[in-house]
Amino acid sequence: MVNDKGVLADRVAIVTGSTRGIGRATAEAFASAGARVVISSRKPEACDATCAEMRAQGHQVLGVPAHVGKPEDIARLVETTLAHFGRLDVVVCNAAVNPVFAELQEITEETWAKVMETNLTSVWRMAKAAFPAMAAQGGGSMVLLSSTASLVGTITEGPYAVSKAAENHLARQLAVQWGPRNIRVNTIAPGLTRTDMIRNHDPKMIARTLERTPLRRMAEPSEIASIALFFASDASRHLTGQLLVADGGGLL
Repeated sequence: MVNDKGVLADRVAIVTGSTRGIGRATAEAFASAGARVVISSRKPEACDATCAEMRAQGHQVLGVPAHVGKPEDIARLVETTLAHFGRLDVVVCNAAVNPVFAELQEITEETWAKVMETNLTSVWRMAKAAFPAMAAQGGGSMVLLSSTASLVGTITEGPYAVSKAAENHLARQLAVQWGPRNIRVNTIAPGLTRTDMIRNHDPKMIARTLERTPLRRMAEPSEIASIALFFASDASRHLTGQLLVADGGGLL
C-alpha cells in the first residue's frame, strides 16, 4: 500500500462500528494517516479496549459508545465529537446488522424494522446531525459501507440487501443536496470480507462465490479500509455520489 502518512492530518473522523472488522481497520488506517478518530460501537468496554490499544500506538482517539439505531445516540456522538475536537471532517457509516438469514416471507415485522432502522435510517440521521457542522467549516466527507448484496437478488439476505440498496441511493441523494456545500458522499460495496459477519454465511456458499471470483479470495478488512481512506482524503476530492464495488471481480 502507498504511504498515506499525513493525508488526513488535522482532520477529525467518526467511524461507527469501529471496534472490530472493517470499522476497526478503517479507524486504524485513518489514525495512521494523521486523523483524530472517534471510536464508536454499542459496547463501552469494546470502545475502551480499542482506544487503549490505539493510544498505545501513538494515535489520538476518543471513545464514544453509541447505538446507531437510536437517534439520541447519534446526536450525542456528533455533539461529543464537536465538543471534544472542535470540528468534524469525515463520517464513516460502517455499523450495520444482518440478524437473520431467511426468505422474506419468514421475516417478522420487528426484524424488518430493526434492519432498516440500523442500516438505513441511521445514515439519514447521521447526515442530519453531522452535515450542518461540516458545511459551516467548509466541507467534509461521508463514506458509507454497503455490500454487493445490494446489487443482486439473494435467497436469504432480503432485509439486509434491501437496506443496503436503499443506502446506495441515499448516498446519491445526499451527494446532490450537499455537494454545493462541499460535502462529498461516496459508498463502498464490499463482497465477501474476512470479518466476524462471515461466520454466519454457509461455507458452501462462500466456496461457490470464491470459485467464480477472479481473484479467488475474499477481501481483508484493511483492503476495504484503504478505499475508505481514499474517499475520505483529498485524493478523491472531485468524486461524490459514487459506488465502488470491492469484490475481487465477483460481479463481473
